[in-house]
Amino acid sequence: MRQGIGGMLQIRCENLHFRYSGKFAHSNFELNVGEFAPCGKCTAIMGNNGSGKTTLGKLVAGVLAPTSGFVYYDDVNIATLKLGEIGKQVGYLFQEPSRQIFAAKPLDEIALPLTLRGVDEGEAKEIAAKMLAKFDLSHIESSTTFNLSRGEKQRLAIAATMVMNPQFFVLDEPTTGLDKPRRHILADTLKAMMEEGMGIILISHDAQFVEDMGASVRHMEGGVMLDG
Repeated sequence: MRQGIGGMLQIRCENLHFRYSGKFAHSNFELNVGEFAPCGKCTAIMGNNGSGKTTLGKLVAGVLAPTSGFVYYDDVNIATLKLGEIGKQVGYLFQEPSRQIFAAKPLDEIALPLTLRGVDEGEAKEIAAKMLAKFDLSHIESSTTFNLSRGEKQRLAIAATMVMNPQFFVLDEPTTGLDKPRRHILADTLKAMMEEGMGIILISHDAQFVEDMGASVRHMEGGVMLDG
């Protein structure tokens, strides 16, 4: 896949429509994500519940398919890509972390996507152990994922997404279930990834976290980006 300007991925939405149960969540929606949320920067999308923030994030990350219109990574329509190919470019964090945790053990949860990409199992587990340590999860390495607290599941889901080194990371309410010290740890970790060139699209009601991230803020209402 060709990379965008400066070697960075460009995401573009064109004439995008999405319908929930007969009601449009977005209508004639167009934007260049690479311009409003460039790689190496954090852009927060804020708005009232039901404004379309989560829907937009899922469309950009390929979690939802548009009713009509297109999402492009560079010049490639993502409808032609497999989920694994999308995941190498754009990561996504659900509001409810349990929805994206599949392995029985935390170590295996992080190692799994690496082994699916052809990384040797032993090396994958070494990388996974380092990711667990980065997110203060080493102590639950062999615990049962089902029994983890919400905050632990949240951090595990973030770690399992970040291990793929996506160029963009869409986080939907990532501070839910995290206490203040771990929100700071998360912010520091995301900033380090941004310094390496990763773009962050942050969907959040947590104004303090948005400020801590130094994010530029965009507002949505009724499925429309109000400011640009």
